[in-house]
Amino acid sequence: MIFEMKKTVLIIGVLALALIGTLYSLPKIVVNNKSETTDQGTSAGTGEENNSVAEKQDANHGVTTLDAAQQETIDKLLISYQADPEEETGAIKLSDQYFMYQRFDSAAYYAEKAAFAKPNLTNYLRAGDRYYEAYGFSLDQAKSKRLGEKTREFYQKVLDENPTVLLAKANMAMTYVNTENPMQGIMMLREVLEDDPTNEVALFNMGILSMRSNQYSKAVERFQQIVVNNPSNTKARFYLGVSLMEANKKDEALKELKLVKEQEKDPAILQAIAELEGRLQ
Repeated sequence: MIFEMKKTVLIIGVLALALIGTLYSLPKIVVNNKSETTDQGTSAGTGEENNSVAEKQDANHGVTTLDAAQQETIDKLLISYQADPEEETGAIKLSDQYFMYQRFDSAAYYAEKAAFAKPNLTNYLRAGDRYYEAYGFSLDQAKSKRLGEKTREFYQKVLDENPTVLLAKANMAMTYVNTENPMQGIMMLREVLEDDPTNEVALFNMGILSMRSNQYSKAVERFQQIVVNNPSNTKARFYLGVSLMEANKKDEALKELKLVKEQEKDPAILQAIAELEGRLQ
């Protein structure tokens, strides 16, 4: 896990997995498989090597295997990509398709290939985003470190070209949390909020970090800032409810969770809310 939170919050993070988006770093759990050996920085190589890379990466996601139709789609895209691996389009299509199938390591791998084929801000940002997503789902410490480094590499390229891309800075900050210098991430988030006090990603990440350190009053403040500006943000409102519960503000927690329940239809989220409501009654 990225965040070593209290058991209650960890469970809620699992049950509310559907709340997770690419713009947020939330508690995420997948099944950890044994193989973590894929080198995501290898060259394109032959078609056989590319298939091997994708298969090894996909095996580490802890999700069901591709069905026949999905595998056929990937195989066709691989054939197209292998015909001209130095052209960005094929790599982007593969990255997008793998991302749709929640194969985040493979999505990041081919996003990186697109960035190498055509170095520009758009491709750097895609690669950073995809590596950040893979980083968020990694349970292996060594792999997380490698993915965090890759994330920072591409987000730094984005910021070198355009320092105003605050999303890249806010996400990159979260990759420092479990390094030897976690305060660097905190400082980066504070810098983002200095430039944009209403930045939802930075506020959300600061809220998550406050939850991680059991500072629920601070977490409440961060999530409240988000929902005041964006009442439809169910991610922030859900964790606001959790933080209020942990801060022993039961009535307020129930109110927030009720609002989330009215807006969300996902059964996992509803199950999480039902369990919370049971505790709060």
